[in-house]
Amino acid sequence: MTLHVIVNKTLIIHEKKGVLYGYQKNLRENKMKKLVLALAALALTAGAAQAERYVMITHGEGKDPFWPVVQKGGEDAARHVGADFEYIFNPSGDMGDMAKSITAAAATQPDGIVVSLPDPDALGQAIKDAVAAGIPVITMNSGLESSKEVGALMHGGQPEFLAGQSAGARAKAEGATKGLCFIQEAYNTALNDRCNGYGEAVPIKLVDSSNDPATIPTRAAAGLQANPDVDAVLSVGPHVCVGVQQAIDELGMSVHHSCFDLSPPVMDMINAGKVKYTIDQQQRLQGYMPVIVLHLYNNHAGLLPGANIPSGPGFVDASNAANVSALAGIDR
Repeated sequence: MTLHVIVNKTLIIHEKKGVLYGYQKNLRENKMKKLVLALAALALTAGAAQAERYVMITHGEGKDPFWPVVQKGGEDAARHVGADFEYIFNPSGDMGDMAKSITAAAATQPDGIVVSLPDPDALGQAIKDAVAAGIPVITMNSGLESSKEVGALMHGGQPEFLAGQSAGARAKAEGATKGLCFIQEAYNTALNDRCNGYGEAVPIKLVDSSNDPATIPTRAAAGLQANPDVDAVLSVGPHVCVGVQQAIDELGMSVHHSCFDLSPPVMDMINAGKVKYTIDQQQRLQGYMPVIVLHLYNNHAGLLPGANIPSGPGFVDASNAANVSALAGIDR
């Protein structure tokens, strides 16, 4: 016979052998089980949070409005796949410093590195070392032609020479015959490709604009005054576009001005009819897609796209500027 007695909300079970089992003991056991399950869930959550970590390293100087959009793309992608994300930006533009950043990032053994490749000679060995250490690498933005050579899985970005050719062909069709190409990073192979591609249709001379928005108008004015016979100008960055247009306005010149990349001021100049068009390479896509691809590669048996991801070129001009303006400098 078993007697069930409830005393002060404690159930006591009395059996012949005198062994007492109580509700309190069961409660303690249930609490322990819940604690174990909670700790297990916490461990799984912590493990999941640490399972993937991606590092993005880009070049350029700190006042360039292009890169925050790339960074946002990477952050959005990491959030969408539940990964940790670290963005390293080299504000000095020094390629030696950038190579050291790649080496330092690789030493932390991330699950993948996304890196721009403006100078393959300076950065190639650091990337090769990361790949040799078993870290998957995707190049983006610049360095398409050297991506495979340094051991990257693939590249995300626009074919820059083709983009330059497209810009030049349109400029020629719109009446351009001789021009200047204002370039902010002379070491950057991608920017040189833009100028040289443009030059296939419109003869050009390269001019170092610097990367500092404060000095671009002065350098642009000097270049324009030294070449008064030009009727076309190509600016290969959004802040360069702004500074060069300022110089054009101050000099009272009338030239065909086209640019690369988006920013709110560039959109304003297109809407005002001062800039004919800008080449959109969709920099958010350049930040977003490599993280997604690395996630798929790491979690689906090496799954990769069948080719590089071309993010551009596309034209933004007066015909579509209204639709693009809200995204410029934020998500595009």
